[in-house]
Amino acid sequence: MKEKIRQLREVWGQLRELDDKAVPLVALGAFLGLIVGVGAGLLSPVLTEVFMVVFGLFFAIIGGLLVFGRRSRKAQFSAIEGQPGAAAAVLQQMRGQWFVNPAVAVNAKQDMVHRVVGRCGIVLVGEGSPQRVKGLMAKERKRLTKAAGDIPIHTLIVGDRDDEVALSKLQTRITKLPRKLKKGEVPKIERKLKPLDKAPPVPKGIDPYAVANRRRPKPR
Repeated sequence: MKEKIRQLREVWGQLRELDDKAVPLVALGAFLGLIVGVGAGLLSPVLTEVFMVVFGLFFAIIGGLLVFGRRSRKAQFSAIEGQPGAAAAVLQQMRGQWFVNPAVAVNAKQDMVHRVVGRCGIVLVGEGSPQRVKGLMAKERKRLTKAAGDIPIHTLIVGDRDDEVALSKLQTRITKLPRKLKKGEVPKIERKLKPLDKAPPVPKGIDPYAVANRRRPKPR
């Protein structure tokens, strides 16, 4: 419990530095939750005052934490957006049966392709210049086709254009892809593709894992 409290305080301190609206918005969320809780307590036919206090505190905490989580997530994306490896950092936070392989293809311009394997099949996520990334993704897709067989291969490019996916929506976009595989098939596919991986020709001075390993605020 002490460790969790320490982590929460640390994240709160980081959030205040990155988001000057965090404090008033979290306070507003807690206040609105308090109102809802007190209102719910008023509906109780017995021990009305007790339930007003209990529900008020409970909903105030919930309201504050909900806003805190959203602002933390937004601050996290703002802190890493536009940096090489940002998409990999987001992908590696996905919960559930997802196998993430960052930077399976990289070029001298810091464009990257990351591979994700899940029940939707294989997802290739590119970040960088759209034109260059498309070329990288086409080569990577061709390389995987023989080993993947009839397994679906999806391609996504991170960016702000209409045909791209915003960094903040990347996880949601992937998790909404239709599930085509059984749970037990996913690890087998990952093991099947693993031998194809080799160290990409990363130019000097570029570390595609740097952003993924950087300490950053996490939603609680």
